[in-house]
Amino acid sequence: MAGNDNWINSYLDAILDAGKAAIGGDRPSLLLRERGHFSPARYFVEEVITGYDETDLYKTWLRANAMRSPQERNTRLENMTWRIWNLARKKKEFEKEEACRMSKRLPETEKTRADATADMSEDLFEGEKGEDAGDPSVAYGDSTTGSSPKTSSIDKLYIVLISLHGLVRGENMELGRDSDTGGQVKYVVELAKALSSSPGVYRVDLLTRQILAPNFDRSYGEPAELLVPTTGKNSKQERGENSGAYIIRIPFGPKDKYLAKEQLWPFIQEFVDGALSHIVRMSKAIGEEIGFRHPVWPAVIHGHYASAGIAAALLSGSLNLPMAFTGHFLGKDKLEGLLKQGRQTREQINMTYKIMCRIEAEELSLDASEIVIASTRQEIEEQWNLYDGFEVILARKLRARVKRGANCYGRFMPRMVIIPPGVEFGHIIHDFDMDGEEENPSPASEDPPIWSQIMRFFTNPRKPMILAVARPYPEKNITTLVKAFGECRPLRELANLTLIMGNREAISKMHNMSAAVLTSVLTLIDEYDLYGQVAYPKHHKHSEVPDIYRLAARTKGAFVNVAYFEQFGVTLIEAAMNGLPIIATKNGAPVEINQVLNNGLLVDPHDQNAIADALYKLLSDKQLWSRCRENGLKNIHQFSWPEHCKNYLSRILTLGLRSPAIGDREEQSNTRISRRKRIVVVSVDSGSKEDLVRIIRNAIEVIRTQNMSDSTGFVLSTSLTISEIHSLLVPAGMLPTDFDAFICNSGSNIYYPSYSGETPNNSKITFALDQNHQSHIEYRWGGEGLRKYLVKWATSVVERKGRTERQIIFEDPEHSSTYCLAFRVVNPNHLPPLKELRKLMRIQSLRCNALYNHSATRLSVVPIHASRSQALRYLCIRWGIEVPNVAVLVGESGDSDYEELLGGLHRTIILKGEFNIPSNRIHTVRRYPLQDVVALDSSNIINVEGYSTDDLKSALQQMGMLTQ
Repeated sequence: MAGNDNWINSYLDAILDAGKAAIGGDRPSLLLRERGHFSPARYFVEEVITGYDETDLYKTWLRANAMRSPQERNTRLENMTWRIWNLARKKKEFEKEEACRMSKRLPETEKTRADATADMSEDLFEGEKGEDAGDPSVAYGDSTTGSSPKTSSIDKLYIVLISLHGLVRGENMELGRDSDTGGQVKYVVELAKALSSSPGVYRVDLLTRQILAPNFDRSYGEPAELLVPTTGKNSKQERGENSGAYIIRIPFGPKDKYLAKEQLWPFIQEFVDGALSHIVRMSKAIGEEIGFRHPVWPAVIHGHYASAGIAAALLSGSLNLPMAFTGHFLGKDKLEGLLKQGRQTREQINMTYKIMCRIEAEELSLDASEIVIASTRQEIEEQWNLYDGFEVILARKLRARVKRGANCYGRFMPRMVIIPPGVEFGHIIHDFDMDGEEENPSPASEDPPIWSQIMRFFTNPRKPMILAVARPYPEKNITTLVKAFGECRPLRELANLTLIMGNREAISKMHNMSAAVLTSVLTLIDEYDLYGQVAYPKHHKHSEVPDIYRLAARTKGAFVNVAYFEQFGVTLIEAAMNGLPIIATKNGAPVEINQVLNNGLLVDPHDQNAIADALYKLLSDKQLWSRCRENGLKNIHQFSWPEHCKNYLSRILTLGLRSPAIGDREEQSNTRISRRKRIVVVSVDSGSKEDLVRIIRNAIEVIRTQNMSDSTGFVLSTSLTISEIHSLLVPAGMLPTDFDAFICNSGSNIYYPSYSGETPNNSKITFALDQNHQSHIEYRWGGEGLRKYLVKWATSVVERKGRTERQIIFEDPEHSSTYCLAFRVVNPNHLPPLKELRKLMRIQSLRCNALYNHSATRLSVVPIHASRSQALRYLCIRWGIEVPNVAVLVGESGDSDYEELLGGLHRTIILKGEFNIPSNRIHTVRRYPLQDVVALDSSNIINVEGYSTDDLKSALQQMGMLTQ
């Protein structure tokens, strides 16, 4: 927000210099005429100016300054004043609306939290009542302080990391090329390398997106890239061909287009299906390579950032494997910050950043994760605590109960683990003593090339160098740093300033906000006449960054990071590793970093005088500088990758190893579905039962007339129970054995029909429940505790007519099962939005998947990993069916899990016609539009008018499911 302070100050000066001429010309403003002595300039200074960085206003100011006529210039400035005044008024309206909304929601959330705690209050014990909330190991999980958890003796681990956005490669990373290619990319690549060098780890896969777009290096299109480990041990010669660390690029989304992270959401399920195929194939290959009789499945699937979090949750559920999650920068924190700025409404923010998709993905990651890895305690207590699915006090109580073995009443909370990121020590300095003096000076010709590129900016290159490494974003607060330097003459006389602000070709080609910040920096340099004292090189390689730190250390300089808020700040660790003391923001992770390293000073990033004073103190006091340098080098080992991986693996091994349920050879030889090459799935829940029967009959007829009955199987996927399915098919003259499997109860049950006798004539049809699937989905199922809470909740949902109230939701035991709690809805028009029910469940720490179905006349609550789309993936994995060989028939609308059936590598045929029934409140209460999460123009999705045999035959042929 302070990124454009310079142009704003210049603008103010112009207004104030103009004085009465600026506001007293031939066209006085309306308020001036009405109020007499009212001064727009003064109002602008006192009320409006704070916090604005509007790019359009900046451009207007440039045009105003370019005008030759003073009168025309002053008129433009006055108009601009009123424009900003209107923006400020709109900002206040946004703030008022948001405050009103929050004032209504906060008491509701607090009451729900209180209810969750009250359910456990009668069974508290002394340890719970007297716990220290400040101890992270007690409050919500584990930290790296103290002794590590006991590790398992399990060897030859396979670990999967997921990071979907940005440009990911092992060498010469293009950090700063765009907003998606930054610290997270560097972190996940180095984590993969470091883990592959750790004892007991056999293979690490970093899954990301394959990019074949023009103007991007061909390396981003390579399906696999071997990462060179940070150490030489555990080489491939000592292990096997499939060992080591790899970047695996999964194709999803448009093949020839690079996508920003906000554009990835509609294609996540495509990634999941591609990743499933890779993981299954690689697990089998590793098992064969190391001599095991069975596949070696990943010990953990670890998602990084929200998009990778939802992908990891789906993969974890499909494979029955543990999940870990690292948020990096959380959506709710970003949303709160944008709303406080007041420039955009919630709807505008969502349109730009797809923020509701991001927040929902983070909530789902909390539901599905066993471990959430955070960098600092602040991240947990101030950021994760904003989410419905996590609350510090409730987490502490649940954690204590788990340790005690007490009843948690169906509630579960992911374990929060604090593990600071590591840094690669390959470039740690060895050529300086603790006082910063060179021990073995090198000839000037051997200096790194980047040194000369920086030094050419300086009149006196021997001065201590103040170094800042940050992309030109307003939140990085670079302009305040330049102002602090420019306005403090003693500091200017003492030191030089180097700004490493990413790579650029021309300012005109940069993103608007980055261009505005960089232009402000250059304007400040000119205003303070800092030529010869400030360096701002256009280019640097990622491999040259350690050399830049070393140059600053050689001059006995300091590293500075005065961002308004710093999520973690790996640059602070890198600076310490290279013997460079720090000046850092007091907001965020640097507080905890400095507690460990004790190698610098913390400042208020909004106070430029405090920044200047801290820099002058550190650089002028040689004893303080040497002490900070020595402390940093002495304590830096606590942030090493080996230390990070040791803590990481010790937590991962406590999760235990799980295996997906894959049919063995004997099972497959006795099961029809395992012999199918193609599967047609009928998943039309939006029409009447009569229409559903016609669709089923027509689809079966198409396959039979094509003589493909042996190679093509049928699956019915529905929210109906197995008894309802039997009652649907038999009266219509169809046999359940026409199907290979039934996905029932919204994906919580899978049945296989068969005859009980040797021949169909003397047998009755039986339905075999897939017990493996039952154990597969029971993860975090609340059971009886969840049922009791839902029954209690149902009594509170009423229809009001005058003074009378009538309950509209009732428990429905007839349609319930072990893993599906069904409720009957009397009046769908009075149902609360589904997002409110899901929010309520999360606040209560009840991890489940709530669905409205049957045109919102029934509510089904199933396990978090149970859904019709996940059950289909389970079938494909268990019986060895390729997902692209599956066609799913759906209606124009359906149950509230409808959107999940559309995405992925399977073929989707949307049947359009008069049989579709309005979806009532099912689809009108989404937190985001359908097109935000489904690529409706995908080549895997087609629309068909009608569902006759000809319609279905044409559609299946178009999708490659039938021979032409």
